Amino acid sequence: MARAPRPEDLYDLRIPTDLDLSPDGQFVVFSVKSVAPGKDGYRTSLWLAPADGSTPARQLTVGSRSDTTPRWSPDGTRIAFLSDRSAVLQAGGGGAKAGKAEAPKEGGTQVWILPFAAGGEARQLTELPKNVEGLDWAPDGRRLAVVSTADTTETERKPERKPEDGPAPDTRLIDTLSYQFNGAGFVQERFTRLWLVDAESGAGELLTRGNHHDADPQWSPDGRQIAFVSDRHPNPDLSWRSDIYLVDVRGGAVRQLSTGRGKQAWGAPSWSPDGRWVAAIGTRDWRRGELPQASVWRFRTRDGEAENLIDGTDLEAAGAMSSDLMGGLPLRPWWMADGRWVAFAAPVDGSFELWRVEVDGRRLERLTRDRHYLARPTLVGLPRGSARLAAVQATGTRAPEVVVGDVPAGRLSGNDRVELRQISDLMATWSDVKLVAPVERWHEVDGHRVQGWFISAPANTKRNPAPVVLEIHGGPATLYGWSLMWEWQQLAASGISVYACNPRGSQGYGEAFLNGNVQDWGEGPMRDVMAGLDSLITDGLVDGDRMGVTGGSYGGYLTSWIVGHTDRFKAAVTCRSVNDLISQMLSGDIGGPVFGMLVYGVHPWEDWDLYHRHSPLTYATEVTTPLLIQHSERDLRCTITQAEELFAVLRSLRKTVRLMRVPDETHELTRSGTPFRRVDNLRLIDEWFRHFLVEGKTRMPRIDPNRG
Repeated sequence: MARAPRPEDLYDLRIPTDLDLSPDGQFVVFSVKSVAPGKDGYRTSLWLAPADGSTPARQLTVGSRSDTTPRWSPDGTRIAFLSDRSAVLQAGGGGAKAGKAEAPKEGGTQVWILPFAAGGEARQLTELPKNVEGLDWAPDGRRLAVVSTADTTETERKPERKPEDGPAPDTRLIDTLSYQFNGAGFVQERFTRLWLVDAESGAGELLTRGNHHDADPQWSPDGRQIAFVSDRHPNPDLSWRSDIYLVDVRGGAVRQLSTGRGKQAWGAPSWSPDGRWVAAIGTRDWRRGELPQASVWRFRTRDGEAENLIDGTDLEAAGAMSSDLMGGLPLRPWWMADGRWVAFAAPVDGSFELWRVEVDGRRLERLTRDRHYLARPTLVGLPRGSARLAAVQATGTRAPEVVVGDVPAGRLSGNDRVELRQISDLMATWSDVKLVAPVERWHEVDGHRVQGWFISAPANTKRNPAPVVLEIHGGPATLYGWSLMWEWQQLAASGISVYACNPRGSQGYGEAFLNGNVQDWGEGPMRDVMAGLDSLITDGLVDGDRMGVTGGSYGGYLTSWIVGHTDRFKAAVTCRSVNDLISQMLSGDIGGPVFGMLVYGVHPWEDWDLYHRHSPLTYATEVTTPLLIQHSERDLRCTITQAEELFAVLRSLRKTVRLMRVPDETHELTRSGTPFRRVDNLRLIDEWFRHFLVEGKTRMPRIDPNRG
């Protein structure tokens, strides 16, 4: 019998997080993230499924810790992956290197090799003193390029201190910005480098040097060069610039491929089959007060000549779909085997689709069409120029699963589309959970159309409309779409309808719409979301006297802004929010001279009054809505002082306000935070809105003295 969703259903989550197709396209290997038995962490294991779906997906590794980033060898006989399993294996047991003691915290994640064709146990390949963070096979399968902060094969030995010396100094001396990063903590000395590793012996050779962040290595087809992403330029902490570089495998000479001196950011390099071009996703020539859309480019490897392959299409090639089931998933362009086409992913009308562009004729084709979110696409060439793709697919009522489809070599005609077949069934445990399908809605504000979704509470009727919660996404340059949001389903199960939309500043609707909230984070976007609510009230679908509002990050900013500018809401929850724009732009991991320049066109120190006028904190004295302020204590994107400032004002004025401090979590609480805290977060938000909107209370809900 079908039942309503519950917060603790998150404990059953099994999410595919990374996948790779075998070279012949016959199998998909993918990592699956699940909740640890103690509900205080996660485990990740490798799974395998035939691409034709002829047999069910099966688990390859136990995943007692974290097995991630699976990559097939070029001949399809081995799978390399990253794992920290050595920390729990006995010396010489279960495939660990003989004599290896329990791994230290740093250096515990290494490359392991799993034989596929011959079978057998995985064996540890690398033994670098620092963690391995990425890998790519050489075309001949004899070596791998790996990413690590290690600069030597020797473990760092600190000088012995005598008891009379006292503790070693632990004061951090910092000379640059970008010394911290949300989730990672202090990173001022974590410079990543590329290593070459022998695929049999595991012997490592340092390939790139220096205090840079070298990442995402991709071998050239002839095995002579490696393309990678780096910040190798003066004062990298004062910009968000990243470039594509080529390093010679034999001599180690490095040259910049993405030439130019302007503001630019490139990533996700991908070699053409003939090695003459490298495709990448990125932008160039930023200007004050402009958020350029990321596009798909190709760089000629001979001289760095650059071409925008989708110029004029108004597609966003680095879009980010909001999801509380899985965090951000990186995107990459993929060449088809004949070198005629480059495939990529981009959102349109709330769906995340796969596309391809013909590099010579610039013909653009949409490969997929559905109401879904396609993430982590990967592609391999098949005979006669066709290709096979695999991706993670989610819909408004289905958790992420792995799908596969075949892309023809020639041009598509008419309404031809790639048919996708599901090859995993990871969330069968949710088969008895009754989910509410979102209903698409559009409305117009200030001359532009705004797309939204309405989740109707099961008992909602026009004669007796249910209360409603307005949900606002972060970014602001991200988007909501056809992807399952568990918080929405939980509210609906409690008798509260949900409305969410993509106000100006969202991705997926063109560059003009993306820049629609530049120097206007509050007033214009507020009109967009309020107009959507008013259309629901006009249509008799919600109770306009029982409305709530919530959002996270930028969505928290707009929530705090809204309750300072209207008294129409009976309850609100502002999560990991920006409340003081001045301190936001000058603190945390994005504090500095870039973000404010992009979204407001001036630095805070150039126009303090502008930032003051656009800060929700400025209008906190006008707040009358009962407000729950949720914030994680280790959030380095929007530091917890943002919550403390707003709480200090509202409590001083005896407003109805509560501060919800979440220990040991970052900005990613709702997407990848500790499982029991994610469940608690869902419960507390649900209880807050039920208290004010369903039960009609006006005073604060009681705090259970035993809940801790």
